[in-house]
Amino acid sequence: MSQSRHVVIIGNGIAGVTFARHLRKKDQNASITIISGESAYFFSRTALMYVFMGHMKFEHTQPYANDFWEKNRIELKQAWVESVDFSAKKLVLKEGEAITYDQLVLATGSKPNKIGWLGQDLEGVQGLYSKQDLELMERNTEGVERAVVVGGGLIGIEMAEMLAYKKIPVTFLVRESGFWDIVLPKEESELVGRHILEHHVDLRLETELEEILPDSSGRVRAVRTKSGEEIPCQFVGLTIGVKPNVEFLRNSGLELGSGVKVDRFFRTNIPDVFAIGDCAEFHESPAEGRKRIEQVWYTGRMHGETLAYNFINKPVPYQPGVWFNSAKFFDIEYQTYGTVPPKWDDQTLKSFYWEHAGGKVAFRMLMENTGKVLGVNNLGFRLRHEFFDQAIREKWDGVKVISLLEQGNFDPEFFAPYYLEIQKAFKKQFGGDFQPSKKSFIQKLLGARV
Repeated sequence: MSQSRHVVIIGNGIAGVTFARHLRKKDQNASITIISGESAYFFSRTALMYVFMGHMKFEHTQPYANDFWEKNRIELKQAWVESVDFSAKKLVLKEGEAITYDQLVLATGSKPNKIGWLGQDLEGVQGLYSKQDLELMERNTEGVERAVVVGGGLIGIEMAEMLAYKKIPVTFLVRESGFWDIVLPKEESELVGRHILEHHVDLRLETELEEILPDSSGRVRAVRTKSGEEIPCQFVGLTIGVKPNVEFLRNSGLELGSGVKVDRFFRTNIPDVFAIGDCAEFHESPAEGRKRIEQVWYTGRMHGETLAYNFINKPVPYQPGVWFNSAKFFDIEYQTYGTVPPKWDDQTLKSFYWEHAGGKVAFRMLMENTGKVLGVNNLGFRLRHEFFDQAIREKWDGVKVISLLEQGNFDPEFFAPYYLEIQKAFKKQFGGDFQPSKKSFIQKLLGARV
């Protein structure tokens, strides 16, 4: 049990709140304060799109009851931090109030990228990350006849879905030759691209934004592409990724790159100052195949848990394990495990790809020539995280993974047993001394055939 100390956390996202919760479990004496100007309470950021579409209210995105924080003696302060004086261990808020700390945890998250387009600051032009962005989007889309979304990533397709749900025609500008093809292999990218078009989104591949054009009142009236085409619109979503929210920390003595520089214990160059979540940038990759900045929900949670443990126990380095991510492309679910780059050398690696005849379900497994599994992509059905984490961590070969694929299936019983077709296709392409999974009782009743 520690002596009483004041631990201040800037940011109430998944990283900062996870740290606060776990620190309180381990330390009953510490005074803990979370500061955030964005919202009074922690909320699920990934649920913002469902608030916009009317599927839930904002208060439904809050995982904890409002009295949770008082019961756990975690002080919440809704305010924006103007600056930090690290030598005096003091924060200055925009309202002028000063707060001192013994230990400071920076969990300031991300903010949307802007790259200097003419017209990017016009009324009706915005990104989507924060609660304030959601509220602005609700105002900006009132009565609009057409929208343009710029940038072919996860936030872009979310915004396109949000607009399409409200019957606002959407043109989606993607400068690459395929949707998210800087991440997805060609076949997966094409599958998602077809699905976007089926949802009546005007997907324009290999199309770059040149300028956003104003009307006489200073609101967007159109965009101009680099080919010279003008596309009329009253709303523009700029979704070209996010960057660490650290600008207010520049020239403060804190070591920054794109984010706050940290070692594998989340320590910065300043004593008693730590950084976690989207804003943290490791000096070196924390594990093979992992990036120095990883801006996803579950890594933020792992950062918070690890740092809280280190505050009380003998510090351990952050060990992120096998990469994992998930998303939705309209109603197609996507999961990825391990390493599956968009392109690879066919001389050193081999790929197995299966796609259902319906064109909305797919499975890819990338392997070394020895057969060792490096990574898996799946679209349109669910796989079990623990199964693939173990398979990649323990360096299983592809034949073993496919032969046990029924154990990796996470879909309920009455879903189509895609793993049976996958096993059949793999055996035809690569062979392997294994028997495909036996049909379940329900599949036998339905007469399912391999």
